[in-house]
Amino acid sequence: MLTIAIANQKGGVGKTTTAINIATAMAATGWRTLLIDMDPQGNASTGLGVEAGAREISSYDLLVDEYPLAEAVVPTSIPGLDVVPATQDLSGAEVELVSVEDRTAKLRAALANHGGHDICFIDCPPSLGLLTLNALCAADTLLVPLQCEFFALEGLSQLLQTVERVQQRFNPGLDIIGVALTMYDRRNRLTDQVSEDVRECLGKLVFETVIPRNVRLSEAPSHGLPALVYDHSCTGSRAYIALARELIGRFPPERKAA
Repeated sequence: MLTIAIANQKGGVGKTTTAINIATAMAATGWRTLLIDMDPQGNASTGLGVEAGAREISSYDLLVDEYPLAEAVVPTSIPGLDVVPATQDLSGAEVELVSVEDRTAKLRAALANHGGHDICFIDCPPSLGLLTLNALCAADTLLVPLQCEFFALEGLSQLLQTVERVQQRFNPGLDIIGVALTMYDRRNRLTDQVSEDVRECLGKLVFETVIPRNVRLSEAPSHGLPALVYDHSCTGSRAYIALARELIGRFPPERKAA
């Protein structure tokens, strides 16, 4: 199973929207897809229509109580897409795990030898705390949503430093599969400038596809649906379909064959 963490310590950059819609696009192309919600706000779970009452076993239970992954998986209304939901209990996990041995490897242990899915996405919280660290230690690679705004590069540099430390201490195989530019507004000259700066800095690491500002992307979660289902023809949905296609193109050959 290929595991991709979706992370950026800055909030409001489109992490959860990206996680939900990329996972939906992958499921639509036939990949058995799992989305793990690691954000205490539980927005990815809500955005996939998983009600609070259906979250009996959550990502908190995986990390703290070491429940088997199979017991935490909840099917969604999207064929081929399952989710491990999050609850507010997860906000206490960082404190509870502080004194625990191998506290950064809890999620990796939970995912070990899981064969029920082809690909797993992890929606990380907007911080570089223990929850995100668990995700980075469990992941094969990292996808970074990056908002086209002034502070984007500053936040990205902090994340890159964290990735380097994780590589050195916990997960030497971790790499970055790509940076996705989100909330792209062609009417704003600053957006173009940030995009140019990021591409100049990171080169081909930045996906060609950009995710536009789109009201349908914002509306969809309130209906418990990915935008790809809520309005598959809107510009945001088309962009995520293109991004998923580009993402698959960056997979190792053996992963594509699987």
